[in-house]
Amino acid sequence: MIKCSVCHSKMAPPGTKTVSRAYDTHRSYVSSKNRLLNVLLVGGDCILVGFQPILVYMSKVDGGFKFSPISVNFLTELAKVVFAIIMLLFQARNKKVGEKSLLSISSLVQAARNNVLLAVPALLYAINNYLKFIMQLYFNPATVKMLSNLKVLVIAILLKMIMKRRFSIIQWEALALLLIGISINQLRSFPEGTTSLGVPIATGAYLYTLIFVTVPSLASVFNEYALKSQFETSIYHQNLFLYGYGAIFNFLAILGTALFKGPSSLDIMQGHSKATMLLICNNAAQGILSSFFFKYADTILKKYSSTIATIFTGIASAILFGHTLTINFVLGISVVIISMHQFFSSLSKVKDEKQSGSLEMVDGQDIKRSKDALLLNMTAGANEEASHRVHEEEKRPLLPI
Repeated sequence: MIKCSVCHSKMAPPGTKTVSRAYDTHRSYVSSKNRLLNVLLVGGDCILVGFQPILVYMSKVDGGFKFSPISVNFLTELAKVVFAIIMLLFQARNKKVGEKSLLSISSLVQAARNNVLLAVPALLYAINNYLKFIMQLYFNPATVKMLSNLKVLVIAILLKMIMKRRFSIIQWEALALLLIGISINQLRSFPEGTTSLGVPIATGAYLYTLIFVTVPSLASVFNEYALKSQFETSIYHQNLFLYGYGAIFNFLAILGTALFKGPSSLDIMQGHSKATMLLICNNAAQGILSSFFFKYADTILKKYSSTIATIFTGIASAILFGHTLTINFVLGISVVIISMHQFFSSLSKVKDEKQSGSLEMVDGQDIKRSKDALLLNMTAGANEEASHRVHEEEKRPLLPI
């Protein structure tokens, strides 16, 4: 309870539901204002995410990789750091008179202190980027893309727990449809055989899938929370630290690999080809675009846009590598598209908006009651004070005239 220092009346503090409604109102306002930005983000994300598994598949030689996947991730993070520095230099040259330079020592130190939390998603992304290559050893590109869509449900649960996001029943049903569509596509998708460790491929694939889904989901939610919690900080400052942390973690992984495999592992350019260079550029652009999703748009929108890329990946995989588009894939992607339409349709938000409106009405009534109580208390206090003064005046002895 909150106690007023003036009238000493008590009122209930705003709860988590109030915070949730405030977040939803802000989100709907931003999405309507920046609708064009969202369309551009989704379009660019579909192209980059759709090409990513194709380029990884093209980088394989005899079913494996001649290069170190960690070196690709390290070079990708370096490319993103260079991009962030270039954008900061560009902004510094075009700053207005009286504005503080984004490259000043004080600005960098302050931004570093405010964005320490970005180290968490940077570490999780470093692990996830390595898993992307491992998954390619078990599944074809289209299947990898479909498996990554499982992250949507995990992200929705994490958003509800961490950021108090609210979803309507129809939206939860849409997420269930998404899982059904992915499951249809996964029927008979595991290749036969065993790994070099003697563990059945299906068992290893399930294990990697579990990690492949949970780790990047945590990274996405923590990334969105970190970026939006410091919304006033320049996104290029935040990218500089996020990608800087990522480069450090991948470099430590390279050093760790060198301890086990020898100094030759320190040659980060070993085994690279034109396909891997394209892959590095694609991954860097995809990571930069993702930061704009998390700060200015929405994590769920980012993952659903990646789902759209599944169609592009499947068709390109069939054209370039002769992979068959099975009836399972066609049915699965059809269910996924229905799920997307249902999740973002106006019908899925009608009930939620009505509930929000009714809750806001209840809040308005509570505020009105609080104001009335405050007014009554103030009036009662004023009347009591006036009565007390009259009583004191009556007690005073009359002075002789």
